Amino acid sequence: MQPTDHSNISLLKEIAELLNEETELQPMLQGALRKLLAGTRFETGWIFFINGRGKHEMIAHENLPEALAHDNCRYLCKGGCWCLSKFRNNELEKASNIIECQRIESANAADVGDNADITHHATVPLQSGHERFGLLNVASPNTVSFSDDDLALLESVAFQIGSSIKRIMLTKQEQEMALVQERNRLARDLHDSVNQLLFSVTLTSRAGVEMSDEPMVKETFKEIQDLTQEALTEMRALIWQLRPKGLESGILEAIKGYADMLGIQLKVNVTGVVQLPSKVEEALFRLAQEALNNVRKHSGVKEAELYITLTSTDVLLVIKDEGRGFQLPDRVQLPSLGLQSMRDRTTSLGGTIDWVSDIGKGTEILIRMPY
Repeated sequence: MQPTDHSNISLLKEIAELLNEETELQPMLQGALRKLLAGTRFETGWIFFINGRGKHEMIAHENLPEALAHDNCRYLCKGGCWCLSKFRNNELEKASNIIECQRIESANAADVGDNADITHHATVPLQSGHERFGLLNVASPNTVSFSDDDLALLESVAFQIGSSIKRIMLTKQEQEMALVQERNRLARDLHDSVNQLLFSVTLTSRAGVEMSDEPMVKETFKEIQDLTQEALTEMRALIWQLRPKGLESGILEAIKGYADMLGIQLKVNVTGVVQLPSKVEEALFRLAQEALNNVRKHSGVKEAELYITLTSTDVLLVIKDEGRGFQLPDRVQLPSLGLQSMRDRTTSLGGTIDWVSDIGKGTEILIRMPY
């Protein structure tokens, strides 16, 4: 039964309340989609996010039939279709009926499960002003075309969702800016206080070595000098962690500068043009920092190689050394907190990371990140 105008208003109010309460993108979209299906004759739906390069990602879905949900929504996520093509070409401005969907047709033809008589879907762009985020698709059994009222309701919901996506993204940007400002403040404080104190201790201990004639005193001052120099290097590395000096000149210059600061001779090999989103660039830089720290602390060598290979969809970063290496007896449980943090940082952006290492045979870290 077609919902009445009153029920439509109530539904839009419920969705608006949910959207205003949520602060995380995926739960917000999943909840809005669930409410939309519960309050209308639409029975299944899914949401694609589409980045500036046209790459799509399914970020939410609800009540998919077996054929469409098969193998992690394989048939919905792969290949091309009319709605994505129109979106990428800026030709999809309002809710539209899809005459035929290649994705649904592929799933039904594969005979991988019940399709619940889903053969067509409607689509509407998710946007806020001139900024576009993706598509909301809905479908119902034995339905090849939705009414104008159905499409009008779909557009209203999409408008609400688009505005909320923009709000959450702006909030995230503000939080990231605040975090960067706090990192910069901490870096300045460390540089102006602790870093300068350690440098003073280094100079004092060096003077003590030169001024004393007692071998034991000389040795004590020399040990203080060495320990303080080591602490100074650690402090400078920490400051780099907080404020990646040189990243404004590109990730390659930043990584090479960090290696120089650690006293590591780094050979760089690049395939492709290095033009990455800032979020991916900073994540790769942080991962390279941790990898180079491990080279300095554990490998026993002062040389390493960096490989960066870019394709149209992802970037591969490899850092390799010929040092003492280590054993990974259990690939699930990593042997150190540093390695686990590298895995967590990588997987949080949809990437993969692996280590190839053995005693006396060096270490190779392979990171693949989509962008």
